[in-house]
Amino acid sequence: MTTHYDHAQVQEFWQYVWERDDVYALPEDAEDPTYVLGMFPYTSGTLHMGHVRNYAITDAYSRYRRMQGDDVLHPMGWDAFGLPAENAAFERKTDPRSWTEACIRRMREELETMGFGYDWSREITTCEPEYYRWNQWLFKRLYEAGLVEYEAASVNWCPDCETVLAAAQVAERDGDRVCWRCETPVGRRELDQWFFTITDYAEELHDGLEDLDGWSDGVREIQRNWIGRQEGARIAFDVRDHGPVDVFSTRPETIYGATFLAVSPGHELARALAEDSDAVADYVDTVREQEPGEVGLSGIETDATAVHPLTGEELPVYVAGYVLEDVGTGAVMGVPGHNERDHAFALEHDLPIERVIVPEPSATDGDGSAAHGDADEGLENGPYTGEGVIEGSGEYDGTPSEAVREELVADHDELEEDVTYRLRDWLISRQRYWGTPIPVVHCDDCGHELVPDDELPVELPEFVRTTGNPLEEHDSFRETECPNCGGPARRETDTMDTFVDSSWYYLRFLSPHLEDAPFDTDLADEWLPVDVYVGGEEHAILHLLYTRFFTRALADLDLLDRREPITNLRSQGTVLYDGEKMSSSRGNVVAPQEYGAETTRLFVLSAAHPEQDFEWTANNVRGAYDLQQTLYGMAAAFVDEGETRLEKRSHDDYIARETDRTIAAVTDEYERFRFHRAATEIQELARLLRRYRAYDQPHGEIYRRGLLTLAALISPMAPHLGEECWNKLRGEGLIAEADWPEPEHDVSTAHRERRLVETTLEDVRDIVDVAAIDEPERIELVVAQPWKYDVTQLVGEHVDETIEVTGAEALVDRVLTADLEVDRETVAPFVDELAERTGRSDLERVLTAEDELAILERSAWLIVDEFDAEVVVRQAADDDDVAGKARPGKPAIHID
Repeated sequence: MTTHYDHAQVQEFWQYVWERDDVYALPEDAEDPTYVLGMFPYTSGTLHMGHVRNYAITDAYSRYRRMQGDDVLHPMGWDAFGLPAENAAFERKTDPRSWTEACIRRMREELETMGFGYDWSREITTCEPEYYRWNQWLFKRLYEAGLVEYEAASVNWCPDCETVLAAAQVAERDGDRVCWRCETPVGRRELDQWFFTITDYAEELHDGLEDLDGWSDGVREIQRNWIGRQEGARIAFDVRDHGPVDVFSTRPETIYGATFLAVSPGHELARALAEDSDAVADYVDTVREQEPGEVGLSGIETDATAVHPLTGEELPVYVAGYVLEDVGTGAVMGVPGHNERDHAFALEHDLPIERVIVPEPSATDGDGSAAHGDADEGLENGPYTGEGVIEGSGEYDGTPSEAVREELVADHDELEEDVTYRLRDWLISRQRYWGTPIPVVHCDDCGHELVPDDELPVELPEFVRTTGNPLEEHDSFRETECPNCGGPARRETDTMDTFVDSSWYYLRFLSPHLEDAPFDTDLADEWLPVDVYVGGEEHAILHLLYTRFFTRALADLDLLDRREPITNLRSQGTVLYDGEKMSSSRGNVVAPQEYGAETTRLFVLSAAHPEQDFEWTANNVRGAYDLQQTLYGMAAAFVDEGETRLEKRSHDDYIARETDRTIAAVTDEYERFRFHRAATEIQELARLLRRYRAYDQPHGEIYRRGLLTLAALISPMAPHLGEECWNKLRGEGLIAEADWPEPEHDVSTAHRERRLVETTLEDVRDIVDVAAIDEPERIELVVAQPWKYDVTQLVGEHVDETIEVTGAEALVDRVLTADLEVDRETVAPFVDELAERTGRSDLERVLTAEDELAILERSAWLIVDEFDAEVVVRQAADDDDVAGKARPGKPAIHID
């Protein structure tokens, strides 16, 4: 019988068996299954290592949960819409649907080859009308709920993709704003666009992050920063002939330092002023076509003036490019003495700079004059942005700035406490073909009319090759009738952002074939939220924030009870090659099939913690391959040779307990998604079992249980290998449907037992090395007297409450009253020694003398095997020469 593991042959057979037995289908009577989901892949054409790592994580955890007895929902689908597919089809002179379908066929075959255990009966594809019909239906429900707006806006425009980009789809590269997909510099355009008003949920989305304990701090912080909650005050400035203009400031205490009012080029005041001034109009038109980085400190003074709400002073009004339309109110009070942007703008336009906060006098070595001098100098070199004392502010002079912040709001009606958010509404319009058609028609008489539900889906017409939006060129699609008046109308030619597809797809997996609703609400209420969701941290905004918004909106539409979609989020790290992320553009891609499914899966899981980046190296891949060969070889050799014994010896019990300890350890690592540590534990048990077999003819039942345990523990990560070993060892049924192994002994002290064995072995080695003993003949391990264990535990219970007050003497008195049959002269030095230990828990968790003796007797064979010497394990007596050296957890050692 060969002991070589032929992964290709094994994979094909077991995948056939799993499919035949429908192993991964969720039972119809499942109640609240464990929902494990990997972010579904974009249909790019082939799997890459990022996909493999993501899906290896979800597959390993899903298999583990099934073996724990859970019903598991582990589906797969395809994020199939998107501009890259449209561009790829254009380049290949085909259409997006044909290209996408070919990609899906190829990627599904690759996923199946990797042996991922999906319930394929739940497969969904977002470019199918059966799916995007519900995008349109949900759009209508959100529209009816007032969560959709259609308005003119200055938007980010990618000239290469020829489409609008949401704010989160604009990336920063070397200081430039570029398209997140093609890295083309992004410009600005004025267009009529569709928005989801995600800002209605800004506060709830922000506050809800506190309760997401199963999400990493990093992802929560990314979302928190993107939402950008700021507390401050809304302040009304009256602009002559134009009425009040609100500004938002996080530092209202600087209001007396305001020397100008500035509004963004998109502000309604700027548009009104442009109607009366060609110069303002020209500036507004110019700036709105520029990128924010090109605007710089440009601005134009207008004929308008604003009245300072507290002093009555008239301030000049500027239209300024540095003021952003979608931040705060789109207007700022210019306080150049205490704001860096205002300061730079004031210097550029020769505006006055007033100081109204100075550092606290305590920050100087005298009466505060040095601090004031520093602030004066700062007005030339930059603004003073710290806290301090108010000056030049009337009745508030001399008051700490933090206190004035609250007093101003309380004293003046023109200031009102307010909270703003950086978060902008979600721009969903895309000027492309390959996406969900927005279910709206534009009628000259009726305005915007929604397509009736019974006419959904609005399907995409045949693809037309063009450089712009193909739907604009498709007359039969564009020209239609108004559903309200029956007159001629124009169908909306924008399609939806593909993140709409992925914002609710986790719900469709619950009931993928449902024909009269997007998802089964009863199942959603029972099965949600998703228990474990795995994907890249880079999706913290583009996908995860939108998903949280969608879930809340659906709850408010009475379609869900849940308001958070995901309980536990796991972000997988990056696979690197020569220090760089694997990428086709860099030419450093390793195909998943190159090393075989099992080796690849086992390597990506065992290389590092799932959230850490790791380097792909052939040497480390070899380690994963060797582990497979080792485990298979051990199972095959056992079946082939079959020479075992029936009678038990002490070291057999050691193997049985180490098998139990490994089960407990690996279980804990799987629960915590630390697959790399689980693999290490499995390797250590395999090495121990090999050593055990080489040391002595193994006990048949104990050795076979150890091998079956190895097969079970490795199977979530390497399912084909686990199944093959299980089958050879005559395990019951399929391992994919087997129960997770359970310890047969108490493992509560397993960690301490292992530590005792390891430290004892290290001590023996140290003595042999230091004493230069070439061939030790006899090694004696002497366990401390029982009273030392009782004293150690007693001291551990009372050391904290006693030692700081009365010293070690009080501990000795307490010990002597415990009737331990030991005198003060004997016990006092030992108590003194224990009292010096600061770790109370170490003292409380000491093993008993009886336990230590039994553990060392069971593990003595390891010393015999290593040193080929006689090993004696015994209990110390009070008159032993070595008794004074023995301590709980630290036996005395004598070597002849």
